[in-house]
Amino acid sequence: MDLLRRTVCGGLADAGWPEPKFFETTPEDAGRGQATKAMEEGAELIFACGGDGTVMAVVTALADTDVALCVLPAGTGNLLAANLGLSTDAATGVEVALEGGRKRIDVGAVEDQCFAVMAGMGFDAEMLDSTSETAKKRVGSLAYVAGGLKALRRRPMRVRVVLDGGSPMPRRPRAVIVGNVGRLQGGLRLIEDAKPDDGKLDVVILSPNSIGHWLQLGWAVIRRRKRVPRMESFTAERVEIQSNRAQPRQLDGDLIDPGKLMRVHVKPRALLLCVPRPASDPDLAYDASAVEQNAEEVRAAAEEKK
Repeated sequence: MDLLRRTVCGGLADAGWPEPKFFETTPEDAGRGQATKAMEEGAELIFACGGDGTVMAVVTALADTDVALCVLPAGTGNLLAANLGLSTDAATGVEVALEGGRKRIDVGAVEDQCFAVMAGMGFDAEMLDSTSETAKKRVGSLAYVAGGLKALRRRPMRVRVVLDGGSPMPRRPRAVIVGNVGRLQGGLRLIEDAKPDDGKLDVVILSPNSIGHWLQLGWAVIRRRKRVPRMESFTAERVEIQSNRAQPRQLDGDLIDPGKLMRVHVKPRALLLCVPRPASDPDLAYDASAVEQNAEEVRAAAEEKK
């Protein structure tokens, strides 16, 4: 935490920015209340430092405002940081804010919560639920492999998917994912054509029934093929997923309560996000490597103040 504070405070001070205020999250409030308080005190930009749960809470607070969000990735997973091409180096996140790349992106909404990357019902949420916190602390993102193997034992779901109020589409998938941007951890693109500011959500229905099917699907995703076996893709502004029994659910990699129903709608261009330049590029991670190099001065100054 000391290095983080030195990095943020030092980087901003050297650029002539005012001294920031720090608001710590709690087990009861992952960041939504703190972000709301910061806005009430006049904040124009909020750094969210943490994992998926913290970032999602801050996204929910900042949606439909003119306050910018800058992600400082921490924790085992951070899907929004992965889509920005950011490592766990706080100096790079600070440099992104200082360079001034800003982009308004869509967010998805489920009840009173918003997400910036993707929501899901089924296998993806079950994998998160099957991954222990101890394993994540010990081996990082590799812990999700064990969780995924456990989740493979679940039966396919019985669901009806309704897009924009159309006819129900009955399916027996392993997972239904509603995405705004397309990258998973490690930079892997699940949704190849996802655009963060087109006013649409991308809907992916995954229906592998065997290990062979999973391997075919995974290989096609890795190879970035246009047609992926056992995967259907759609776009919509409103998505309803109805299951015959309660299913695990997640928003931006953070578990929410299981349920039979997930209703998702898009909030067009609701979030002002700090992004690597050029901000106009549809790929949020454009030139992330350059901004990481540019952050060397911020990084070095923080280390010298130890």
